[in-house]
Amino acid sequence: MNAIQEQDFYPSRYSTEDAISERKDPVVYGKAEDGPLTQNELDSYERDGFLFYPGFFGEEDLRAFKAELDRMCEEGRHSDADEVIREPGSDIVRSIFAVHESSKVFRTLASSAAIAGRAQQLLGDDVYVHQSRINYKPGFKGKEFYWHSDFETWHVEDGVPRMRMVSCAIWLTENNDVNGPVMFMPGSHKWFVHCSGGTPEDHYRQSLRKQEFGVPSNRSMAWLEERCGIVQPTGPAGSVVFFECNTMHGSNGNITPYPRSNAFFVFNSVRNAPRHAFGPKELRPHMLGSRDFTPVSQW
Repeated sequence: MNAIQEQDFYPSRYSTEDAISERKDPVVYGKAEDGPLTQNELDSYERDGFLFYPGFFGEEDLRAFKAELDRMCEEGRHSDADEVIREPGSDIVRSIFAVHESSKVFRTLASSAAIAGRAQQLLGDDVYVHQSRINYKPGFKGKEFYWHSDFETWHVEDGVPRMRMVSCAIWLTENNDVNGPVMFMPGSHKWFVHCSGGTPEDHYRQSLRKQEFGVPSNRSMAWLEERCGIVQPTGPAGSVVFFECNTMHGSNGNITPYPRSNAFFVFNSVRNAPRHAFGPKELRPHMLGSRDFTPVSQW
């Protein structure tokens, strides 16, 4: 952990207005010979900030993932655990966190060569799981996830110093044009939005249901959209998307009958582990920003 940076290279939530600056870190740290990704794939990730693989997992794997998804959702309905997050204004399960610790199925998935191997190649290092969760966006009631850069929160509230992280979302249901699929701004990872406002105490308790701090202004989003545009990958259950920690993304609410669920793993370089928050006095709890920096290769 001797390479942890103390300097705040990405200050945010210090001003009354947004600001935008160029990123200060590489996007791709590994090489084509380091793993399964080809040079073309690495170049695409460098350019767009994400890689999309429709139908990556087959039916046998999906049956196991969906069974675990349903089991955990049923348990979550009757649980008061902090890891279980509910939709705003209701008791419907929105997310369950730290699933790589509570579920053998999802722990095995997170550490698999197919998933962790690509993360290690993109980050050019051993990786640990900074955060994991299941996102449930139920039919009719699933609320939106507003535009955001994950890194902004992981930096300010979790203390991750640099942009050396990658997220992986495994679609456990179909993501189609109408059920609130994730939208990306390709190339937006090349800029960092320094958001306005502060960080209230225990902000995570509210932000996991509806985020209001660390959210870019409409002006910043219009600036990024003009340069990057918006894409909305869609595909069957079993599809996978890897996306850079600073790629701007969000999703609309789901008022259709079709649920939209995914498993989500955040990988961080072991050399980029957090030490202290850059915004609030206290780091968010372990379930959101893991203190276990054990590389997945040692699980």
